[in-house]
Amino acid sequence: MIRAIYPGSFDPVTYGHLDIIIRGAALVDELIVGVLNNNAKTPLFSAEERVRMLEEVTGNLSNVKIIPFEGLLIDFAEKMDAVMVIRGLRAITDFENELKMAQTNHKLSPKVETAFLTTSLEYAYLSSTVVKEVAYFGGDISQFVPENVKCKIQEKIIKKESVHQ
Repeated sequence: MIRAIYPGSFDPVTYGHLDIIIRGAALVDELIVGVLNNNAKTPLFSAEERVRMLEEVTGNLSNVKIIPFEGLLIDFAEKMDAVMVIRGLRAITDFENELKMAQTNHKLSPKVETAFLTTSLEYAYLSSTVVKEVAYFGGDISQFVPENVKCKIQEKIIKKESVHQ
């Protein structure tokens, strides 16, 4: 059985992420989407909220599991008995960063390989940061995220604005 992990913060999940999830799931027996809880960052959504959103948008993919994690990716991969990490690449700058991480991970655990999937051209520009910025300024994000995610982003932004007023 080939089990892979697609890690990320997914704050929020975008169509670009879903593109990699769908394509990655087609390559392996089981794909674990690892939702990173990074204490060094202040995410818009809690890890639990991000897990729930991902479960909603991947519910039709029978070989995909959504699991939160903290710490080193390679430790999580070993805990999950994964033999592969799947990473999405949008641009050359992504590759440079991802290559360093893949080499470090391979040094820490030689049995875990990293596979890179290039993002489909229609999502090559897309990032969670862009989605949040457009949403904060009232732009239409429906072309970037699924409808349920769009609604949750808008709710969060309204709550944050009411707290700051």
